[in-house]
Amino acid sequence: MKLSGSCHCGAVTFEMESKTPYPYMRCYCSICRKVGGSSGHAINLMAEAGSLKVQGAQAKGIYNAVIDGTPSPAERHFCRTCGSHLWVWDPRWPDLVHPHAGSLDTPLPRPPETVHIMLAFKPDWIDVPEGPGHVHFQEYPDLSIEDWHRSKGLYET
Repeated sequence: MKLSGSCHCGAVTFEMESKTPYPYMRCYCSICRKVGGSSGHAINLMAEAGSLKVQGAQAKGIYNAVIDGTPSPAERHFCRTCGSHLWVWDPRWPDLVHPHAGSLDTPLPRPPETVHIMLAFKPDWIDVPEGPGHVHFQEYPDLSIEDWHRSKGLYET
């Protein structure tokens, strides 16, 4: 599926191809919450890094979060004009790029369930939905993004 996205001010636009377009996983770690400026979570998808096409790259910045005192090699791309976070790319997995679902302009399919991850790092004031259709993990989930899509018959070929 072709995914198209942009920052809030329109200085950066991008597109990429994804076989895993369901925005099912919500991350509550401090990095996702703070860099996104959200009250609860970031939702990242997975796409093919080689398919990424960017317009307005000169307006883009990169942030490497510090984890346990060490800069992470993961590059968090954002618009330097409006601050919108766009995608994450990590040289440890160079074939993948992870767009933030909130930066996408393409209508996304509704997931059959929501996986809440990194709950060990969630502030107490944030309520996380429970019940049918909600799966919880204190840290990372059992399945990768690709494996989750495959397990639900949602992996696009």
